Amino acid sequence: MATESPRREAPPAWHCLSTGEVASHLGTDPRRGLTEDEAAERLRRFGPNALPDPERRSILRMVVDQFRDFMILVLVAAAIVSGMVGEPSDTIAIVVIVLLNAVIGFVQEFRAERAMAALKKMAAPLAQVRRAGLIRTLASEELVPGDVVLLEAGNVVPADLRLLEIAQLRVSEAALTGESEAVEKRLEALAQADAPIGDRRDMAYKGTIATYGRAAGIVVATGRNTELGRIAGLLAGAEEVRTPLQKRLARFGARLARGVLAICAIVFLAGMLRGEPPVLMFLTAVSLAVAAIPEALPAVVTIALAIGAFRMVRQNALIRRLPAVETLGSVTFICSDKTGTLTENRMRAEAFRVAGAERTTDPNAEPWRSFYRALALCNDAWQDDAGKIAGDPTETALLAAAAQAGFDKRTLEAEAPRIAELPFDSERKRMATLHPDGSGILAYVKGAPEAILPNAAWELTASGHAPLDAQAVLDQAGRLAAEGLRVLAIAQRAFDTLPCRLAEAEADLVFLGLAGLIDPPRPEVAAAVAECKAAGITPVMITGDHPATALAIARRLGIVEDHGKVLTGTELRRMSDATLAAKVLEIRAYARVDPEQKIRIVRALQEKGELAAMTGDGVNDAPALKRADIGVAMGKGGTDVAREAAHMVLLDDNFATIVAAVREGRRVFDNIRKFIKYTMASNSGEIWTIFLAPFLGLPIPLLPIHILWINLVTDGVPGLALANEHAERDVMRRPPRPPNESIFAHGIWQHIIWVGLLMGGVSLLTQAWAYRTGNVHWQTMVFTVLTLSQLGHAIAIRAERDSIFTVGFWSNPVLMGTVVVTFVLQLATIYVPALNPIFKTEPLETTELALCVAASTVVFFAVEVEKWLVRRGLLYVQSG
Repeated sequence: MATESPRREAPPAWHCLSTGEVASHLGTDPRRGLTEDEAAERLRRFGPNALPDPERRSILRMVVDQFRDFMILVLVAAAIVSGMVGEPSDTIAIVVIVLLNAVIGFVQEFRAERAMAALKKMAAPLAQVRRAGLIRTLASEELVPGDVVLLEAGNVVPADLRLLEIAQLRVSEAALTGESEAVEKRLEALAQADAPIGDRRDMAYKGTIATYGRAAGIVVATGRNTELGRIAGLLAGAEEVRTPLQKRLARFGARLARGVLAICAIVFLAGMLRGEPPVLMFLTAVSLAVAAIPEALPAVVTIALAIGAFRMVRQNALIRRLPAVETLGSVTFICSDKTGTLTENRMRAEAFRVAGAERTTDPNAEPWRSFYRALALCNDAWQDDAGKIAGDPTETALLAAAAQAGFDKRTLEAEAPRIAELPFDSERKRMATLHPDGSGILAYVKGAPEAILPNAAWELTASGHAPLDAQAVLDQAGRLAAEGLRVLAIAQRAFDTLPCRLAEAEADLVFLGLAGLIDPPRPEVAAAVAECKAAGITPVMITGDHPATALAIARRLGIVEDHGKVLTGTELRRMSDATLAAKVLEIRAYARVDPEQKIRIVRALQEKGELAAMTGDGVNDAPALKRADIGVAMGKGGTDVAREAAHMVLLDDNFATIVAAVREGRRVFDNIRKFIKYTMASNSGEIWTIFLAPFLGLPIPLLPIHILWINLVTDGVPGLALANEHAERDVMRRPPRPPNESIFAHGIWQHIIWVGLLMGGVSLLTQAWAYRTGNVHWQTMVFTVLTLSQLGHAIAIRAERDSIFTVGFWSNPVLMGTVVVTFVLQLATIYVPALNPIFKTEPLETTELALCVAASTVVFFAVEVEKWLVRRGLLYVQSG
């Protein structure tokens, strides 16, 4: 039918209109949906189907925030004082450096905001939509009024819908009504226009959750026009939660600030006692405090985590909660589903057992005819107009097998449409559909053999019904499962009329046959499992499949050794929590496990001090995903509920992606440690240089402008470039990091202290030699030695253990580029005449510059010696 754009008058009470009236009002064909052109035009008119975003900081606000830090305000005050006492050049220089610092801070925050915005956009939920007769998967933001949306259990309703088709749909509307019990939906229109939301049984609202059954509905409102959108519009923006690492560093920064301020007070008093000008000592103390306190450290951590999360997206791991990046480095167990995660999620029906036979030359002869009809009709997979099969992998494999035998589902459904059903659930482990058959009703049932065979007494053979030997069939199923096949039993039951209780369709069955399906392991998973083990991470497989199937796949992937066993859900149910906790560290594979039992497994691992990542895709998996230290949801085959509960979403549903995310998480954490090591050692060097000089009888070696310049060009840009460092060579060959371990563990404290002392010592030795020999350039030389020493340190700490000569100087071109630029800028402060009066420098002679460069390499080679001692085992410093 031709479609026309919906009218823009005030929306009617959709729940009071029939489905035909709704379709007519919105100009859509319920069977085919909107055309692509019409949908695009409506998207332009109505805008994206998105709730109002929390208020984001404007660019002006981000700029202003750069000047709100207490130490920056003190520095501005110092610049004003300097100008008032007749030092305008100092004032100008300090103001310029403050402005440059603000620019760098703004750029960093702007990049972080953009990265986070991009992540949120990628996290947009998906929806199944009928468009131009085809079933398409779209981002929910692309939905428009008039779209026909398909819902399944586990989907978050993507827009306000007037329901068109229902198969036992129940929806949890707690997000809107506060009622925890799911509501059963109906198609009949309501008469009461002002009926409360909880009574509108023919509607499904955005943000609510389909907990059972299936449905289709027409979109009647999107975005801010939905019921949820109207509520969201009343809410103010929420603050971003800080990560545990940020909080620890903020506390550390506060403690460090008190210590640094005490040192600055001592420097000020010592200078005054030596007869230094009070204004100079005041500016020196303030500049030293500004340079030494890493007030931006938590912000830098946020940026590193956000950029790390953004990089993970390129590897198909979408981080939904930023702390997960940090936690990934500590994961000790990865509990993974089998189907679609360890395997290709491409089920194939490879083996059949029907009346004792493996195959037939005549699929239209009984009992093969009934068997194939059951495969096609007792099936929730679907075909679009192009003949493409979509749906659950098991369902699509069975449907493809039936189609290959000549049984087309659309043709069969036209002859015998589905008139009732009992959807599959994890407790019954089976599903049933009922269809007209001549003058009666025929029910087809499929499910796990142990759920079907106890309800069957007969078997259909070529000569009719025969008594069923259930144990022989179970033995056949066991042999198929031992070959790594997933085994389903198929059965049927005939009725004269539609039974009053649908549950009768699953009793007194006639067995038709077994179907064995295989989902081959992904080729990259075996290597990922080996990498896990080398990294001290234990991979565990949890599946609802037959124990023999689970064991076959687990052995093939290297998860279970040849002598390993599988724990079944039945055995798990009989175990006490104490018994499970005692055995959980040895179990590598679980089979026939209910989603609810995943919570017990996670809890048992956590009680043993392990950090567990748990994968899941169903509604019932959500509690376990929330309970896990890292909940991992499936991005392709998972439900919206699982994705909302998870910390991370696998965009390709691949186990190897989890391992890649762990590698990336460890790399990010290593680079944060390197940034802290570099910044704190640099600050320590500046403090020691100024603090110790008076006690050695030397004048203050650096002016305030020198300290601020070093803080700007060496502490900032090269330090941030460390975030681009590649992963350490041993990053996946070391044990996981304990979650409560200090960021300063494994030698960072010692490194900061001795490198800071070495920087200060080299700088003071240069000052002492030049000052005692009457060299008038001594202050410029100290300024240069300290600056270049920090650059050498940045190069050396790029690797925790390996020599930079092995890693390669230019393997991180961003950092080396910043080092070169910083070196050129430092030379400019020395040799550009216009900058000499601003920075209080003088051009150095060639021999003096060569001496400064040589002295500054001491730190670089000392760190290389430290790494050599670590590699030889003479100094224990575990990387990471």
